[in-house]
Amino acid sequence: MRPTTDDFEEFARARTPHLYRTAWLLAGDRHHAEDLVQETLAKMFRAWRGLQRIDHPPAYAQTVLVRTFISQRRRRSWTEQPTSALPDRAERPGDVELRLSLQQALAELAPLDRAVLVLRFFEDRSVEQVALDLGKNAGAIRTRTSRALDRLRAVLGDDAVHLIAL
Repeated sequence: MRPTTDDFEEFARARTPHLYRTAWLLAGDRHHAEDLVQETLAKMFRAWRGLQRIDHPPAYAQTVLVRTFISQRRRRSWTEQPTSALPDRAERPGDVELRLSLQQALAELAPLDRAVLVLRFFEDRSVEQVALDLGKNAGAIRTRTSRALDRLRAVLGDDAVHLIAL
């Protein structure tokens, strides 16, 4: 007989206090423990119909809980801390004007030149990736990049030096 959704709900109600206690001991924080239990129960629900071959579902749930905890701690995002106040964004004087002049200078370029510069320098793609994206060969992209940069420098003039800050 296959386990049903009703069986899972009964299991979840019975096991949640035990899972929460273990999660709290692992995480040391009520909020993280609640999240951990919720994620564990979600994983258990996805696997619930196949649990007929598992002899002891409560032990399996504890294993899922511990492995989920370990997996979460390995993630780089685990060290992120929520905050109620966002830090001020430092805006350097002239940023807005420089961005506008860059936008206007790019608008004066041919569409293909503009695409090459944006993909290469703002999207940080390699010459080969840009060539593949635009259906050109790598040599043509290098040439177009060089000529487009020359045109951009001519349009921007002295402002071209400050583009590194963007």
